[in-house]
Amino acid sequence: MISRFIEYWPVLWPALAAIAVILAVVPFLGLYMTFIERKVAAYVQDRVGPNRVGPFGLFQAVADGIKIFLKEQLIPDHVYTALYFIAPSFSLITAMFALVVMPFGPVATDYKSGFRFMVAPGIDIGILMMLAISSLSAYGIIVGGWASNNKYSIYGAIRSCAQFISYEIPLGMSILGVIAITGSLNIEQIVKAQSGSLLDWNVFWQPVAMLVFFTSALAETNRLPFDLPECEQELVGGFHTEYSGIKFVLFFLAEYTHIVTVSFLTALLFLGGWHFPGLPDPSGASTLVLALGLLVLLAKVSLVVMVIILLRWALPRFRFDQLMGLAWKGLIPLALVNLVGVAIVLTLGLPKHLLIATAVLPILAAYYSAAKFNASLESENTLRNGIQPQGAVSYE
Repeated sequence: MISRFIEYWPVLWPALAAIAVILAVVPFLGLYMTFIERKVAAYVQDRVGPNRVGPFGLFQAVADGIKIFLKEQLIPDHVYTALYFIAPSFSLITAMFALVVMPFGPVATDYKSGFRFMVAPGIDIGILMMLAISSLSAYGIIVGGWASNNKYSIYGAIRSCAQFISYEIPLGMSILGVIAITGSLNIEQIVKAQSGSLLDWNVFWQPVAMLVFFTSALAETNRLPFDLPECEQELVGGFHTEYSGIKFVLFFLAEYTHIVTVSFLTALLFLGGWHFPGLPDPSGASTLVLALGLLVLLAKVSLVVMVIILLRWALPRFRFDQLMGLAWKGLIPLALVNLVGVAIVLTLGLPKHLLIATAVLPILAAYYSAAKFNASLESENTLRNGIQPQGAVSYE
């Protein structure tokens, strides 16, 4: 037994080290992303934001974490106790388990030994496994709403179920074009395919795919303008109405873990990952180049995170019918047309950069939606003023 353990130790210790990094960094990120979000919100709203605890308010997140752990753990009498406790833990576990196949730094495609910025490198179905695991987090929300035995909580859970089902479809379809061009489901291979010039980044020849992917992923994180499962004005607190203290924090931490996952995936699949023009391939290179590649990836991830945070304060919340309409009438047709374009380019052997022309699709879709919206407003105004629309039949 000991000899077998020693034999596999060179392969085992890098995975354990990567797991330790994830377990140490993700809760820390969850704490300080709340601080960053409050600071950004204060900037947008022309306020100061948290500035009392520590220099520039940097210890506010630590104070909030201590306060949460010291809160009294209230358990309502009417909940289903076992499921009530399982739900927040399940949400966080699935959110963190999805990080197993995601590189959080430069990783060589011909990995041999030593530490790497990934728990399980070289998995040929890595992107598929990540999507499958991350989609399981919906069950945590659904079980939490059901276990709360509260009508507002179950409404939020049902909304979450409908939202996850709707946006999983365009999310998967948006990645199919990237997978087809790269010829691999391995995330490291997808990043390696973008290692050439700046124009080799997938965002430049798959702009529609990135738009659909980012929008769908944002909906799956339950962030504004897609936070219908926890809509405060309509559902008190949504699926977590009956949760407080550390149990609520687990749901909250799962949401921020999803944000980090979405930001990393966006950077890896569409923004070149750890590659940057003029920088040699960091994977397998010297320590300095490796550190530069890591900084490049973290800078791209930080940019995506800032966009997600700013969108919360820039866009109003959708109605539920608008939320469903955006998925089924907008994102799915766009993703399908983009996939057909990729299939035509691959079948005819055309340059992949011809797919840049698909960038006009969202513009045409927005123009069409605006025209329909204006037509509906005009019809409503004419009816309100007692004027019949053109072509209407009078029954007087």
